[in-house]
Amino acid sequence: MNINQLNNQFSLEIGGNELCFIEGKGDALLVEIHNQQASALISLQGAHVLSWIPKGEEDVIWLSEDAKFVSGKSVRGGIPICWPWFGAHEVNADFPAHGFARTTDWEVISTEALEGGSTRISFTTTPQADTEKMWPADTSVQYQLTVGNKLELELITHNNGTQPVTIGQALHTYFKVGDVSNTKLHGLDDTDYLDKPDDFKRKIQHGPVTIDAEVDRIYLDTVSDCVIEDDSLKRNIVIIKCGSHSTVVWNPWEEVADKMGDLGKNGYKKMLCVESCNAAEDIVTIEPGKAHQLWVQYEVQHT
Repeated sequence: MNINQLNNQFSLEIGGNELCFIEGKGDALLVEIHNQQASALISLQGAHVLSWIPKGEEDVIWLSEDAKFVSGKSVRGGIPICWPWFGAHEVNADFPAHGFARTTDWEVISTEALEGGSTRISFTTTPQADTEKMWPADTSVQYQLTVGNKLELELITHNNGTQPVTIGQALHTYFKVGDVSNTKLHGLDDTDYLDKPDDFKRKIQHGPVTIDAEVDRIYLDTVSDCVIEDDSLKRNIVIIKCGSHSTVVWNPWEEVADKMGDLGKNGYKKMLCVESCNAAEDIVTIEPGKAHQLWVQYEVQHT
């Protein structure tokens, strides 16, 4: 659909609850949402959340000032969807890291102004001609976003085939923080993790996670809530999830960030990735005719 068709079929303007489709930077086609509780910006490529701003708050989602919006290329920041595998493909190194969902154009299937004042938009995607060689399984995916004073994300994978399907996935959220060295991540104490910069050695977390060097960790068997305590912005970001038993925490720090080229000047200081995943020991097998649901909710609380 082109932008006029999308607006004719899916735009909303109901009592302060507005949704429309706009042209963004580069090749980006965006969904813009405003309601009495929050605003949001979402790219149709990857169904990629770029911004979520509850009323009276700074943006909760970090987007690089050097983010590039090019068809078929991932965007640095926001909430990329990693699917149907997390990290490098286990067999073919030529396949894209974190799968192809974040660079695929998603189809809008519905929009709704909810009774409480929030806004819901639903997307779907199925394997395309250029991705079937990477993922021949007969699957379909729905992604439902509810934008209000809380942000809810629900990713549902359906196995439409006759054989079990195994997936890895993540909602790879970049959270905006005032100063990452002045934040603490609670909820992972006494949890085992795999430390990627240290050859994936298995270690145990003691106390809250703090950032003063490169951090790239897969925390294992994690189901409890996490809280980003941000002293600089004087707020906590509460992360609740279901359908995930692993959590990735990532900040590249200065040296790695400089090599990346699209993180922006000192961008690493302003972001912290806390990703609700099915990764490492937590990949998911979906039986024929069944589905798997990954659900995450974010909320800002003042300190």
